[in-house]
Amino acid sequence: MTVPSLSPVPPTRDLRALTAVAICSVIWGTTWYAITLQLGTVDPTASVTYRFALASVALFLFCKLRGEPLGLTRRQHIAVFGQGLLTFSIQYSMVYEAEQHIASAVVAVIFAGLAFANLVLFRVLLGQKANWRAWLGAVLGVVGVAAMFVAELRRSGGGGEAMLGLILALVAMVIAASGNLAAWKAQQEGAPVLSSVAWAMAYGSAMVFLFGLITGVEFGFEATPEYIGSLLYLSLFGSVVAFALYFMLARAKGYALASYISALTPPIALLMSVVFENARFGWEAGLGVALVLVGQVLLIRAPKGS
Repeated sequence: MTVPSLSPVPPTRDLRALTAVAICSVIWGTTWYAITLQLGTVDPTASVTYRFALASVALFLFCKLRGEPLGLTRRQHIAVFGQGLLTFSIQYSMVYEAEQHIASAVVAVIFAGLAFANLVLFRVLLGQKANWRAWLGAVLGVVGVAAMFVAELRRSGGGGEAMLGLILALVAMVIAASGNLAAWKAQQEGAPVLSSVAWAMAYGSAMVFLFGLITGVEFGFEATPEYIGSLLYLSLFGSVVAFALYFMLARAKGYALASYISALTPPIALLMSVVFENARFGWEAGLGVALVLVGQVLLIRAPKGS
């Protein structure tokens, strides 16, 4: 999840690029439900620790096999540590907590607003300019997320559980945008893409583990096919495969093409929630998703410039 370039990328018929988009969309569209299979017996703090510790080891091995350098400079390590703390520690801990209170698809739709949060954050802090179409897309995205927010409150009867879950998801999305700033800084420092993500996951899992030790979390484990299967899927596919494909696609074809993934993810997540969580969404939710998707397309297609 990084910041999409504001420069438009011409349509491509490259089968490998389109396959990468499809694979990432399906994986990330299903991980939101897979997270719910981690909830229950094992504390979410422990599950997040296991997920990214395993993912970092696997990604380090992948980098080693590819011959990608694993060493980073001090400045690169600082930036990557920030990425790990924000993205793979605080953000995902809040996501796991949010999904204990609201449907996984609602969290997915809220995270579709990440591109819009990136636009604002990078404009304010880095002065990056965007075309008016991008800002229109951002506004539509915000309205869409707000519609989903209201729809979920109505669906749940406006209880405190739903409100807590929605707030956690919104804050997690803002934290994710902040993590992208750290990722951008690591890129500016010349850190290799995949090895920097591996280090970020390692730092993130270490910080979550430390938090768990300080707060007295019991690092138990549920030796069931459901828990082990979801852990392996989230670690190896949701973290390693998807991130590796995403960043390689972004480097080869541009972040604009890669950003179509975030437009395709919410419908898949909604379908998973309806089928496996028995979630039912009204017309407000449908409107919210439609606005998010239209806004995402406008943002992707907007030419660079003020």
